[in-house]
Amino acid sequence: MSSIVEIAKQGLGGLLRAEGLPCSCGRTHRTDLRELVIKSGALQETPEVVKRYGGSRVFILADKNTYAVAGAEVANLLSRAGLEYSVFVFGDDYVQPTDHSVEKVLAGFDASCDMILGVGSGTINDIGKLSSKELGVKYINVATAPSMDGFVSNTSSMVMKGVKVSVDSTVPLAVIGDLDILAAAPERLLQAGFGDILAKYTSICEWRISHLVTGEYYCEEIAELMRMAVRNCVANVEGLARRDKEAVRYVMESLILSGIAMSFAGFTRPASGVEHYFSHTWDMRYLEFHTPKDFHGIQCGIGTVLTVEIYDKIKQLRPDREKALAYVDAFDLPSWHQFVRSYLGKSGEGLVEQEKKENKYSREGHQKRLEVLVNNWDQILQIVSEELPEVSEVRRYLEIVGAPTAPTQIGISYEDTRKALMVSKDIRNKYNASWLLWDLGLLDEVAQSLWQNQA
Repeated sequence: MSSIVEIAKQGLGGLLRAEGLPCSCGRTHRTDLRELVIKSGALQETPEVVKRYGGSRVFILADKNTYAVAGAEVANLLSRAGLEYSVFVFGDDYVQPTDHSVEKVLAGFDASCDMILGVGSGTINDIGKLSSKELGVKYINVATAPSMDGFVSNTSSMVMKGVKVSVDSTVPLAVIGDLDILAAAPERLLQAGFGDILAKYTSICEWRISHLVTGEYYCEEIAELMRMAVRNCVANVEGLARRDKEAVRYVMESLILSGIAMSFAGFTRPASGVEHYFSHTWDMRYLEFHTPKDFHGIQCGIGTVLTVEIYDKIKQLRPDREKALAYVDAFDLPSWHQFVRSYLGKSGEGLVEQEKKENKYSREGHQKRLEVLVNNWDQILQIVSEELPEVSEVRRYLEIVGAPTAPTQIGISYEDTRKALMVSKDIRNKYNASWLLWDLGLLDEVAQSLWQNQA
């Protein structure tokens, strides 16, 4: 039996078997994605792909920019192929991935349509996947930029009732990525896609640590798919900076592979760790307080730099059982909840309610995790050493493509960054660097010591 990684090296199509792929981890991994068309001129194949998956009347979903880049041509191609369609274009200059956006699509949906064709990446795709699930119709994506890794994940990254969450959604039956369009995407979106791939350095590191500390499910083959994606992208970073189509193809395929990995695992852990929670926190503060933000992948690239710096600090620590127990014993949960509410507004209220259900701060749970940390600290440091590059290397990759490497470059202060680190353990019920530091009784201390010399 060929390993999943060996199959992936022969082409991503081998991972799309309807019957799934048995894995050495004991599970059979599946994705609902059935076809990838990533090449120059791929847009021309849209009608054939639609017909292949049973589309007879298509609901084209786009924003103003993506409709101009590809949506209008898609409509023309469908018309020439004898396929009927309806068009829904968001009128907003900047579409947000919120419950309100989904409600607009549901209200505007043409009930005679049997397929949604999302023309766009990122937000449009997330809204399209979730709308497809809500409506019970098929979904295909026409990508317009290699900007994020959620193309084929089984979740949509949304803000629902003010809280950034991953919501179960439809996986596209097919993704069409025309390299002529992808390579011409705005530079910031190319940088964003690359930043989202670099984040896999830290997400895999934290997945392994969580497996050790909490017993969370882990699959080494899925992890290796993510490492392969990162290797392919950093090996072609110079070409990406030149908009070389082969380099753009590597980034796009790596972003697709990331989504496949999430579907295989059944959750977002292979592609997302604390570096993503910096981004989620900044997004929530933007929605509540109109503070600065940037594209998700841009923020994840910066978050990756920050996370490697955090683990550099963790490598200098040794667990102190008594100090950790005293810290947690003195931890004032009501005061902490008040901070979360004040820092994140409505989003914070949602996180507080979420934590009450999860009982994340229970003393019993802390004691169990602390014992694992104390008894396996050298193994944790070994994981960090194996998975994470030098922070200078991460910065260099981002600088080659012209992407920002520090939060201040997108208008976010280091003081806000420290607060984002503090709250990042509350964003999801997933073990990460900030939760580990809390378990050690060192989160406040480390957060205040980081980035002291930064402007």
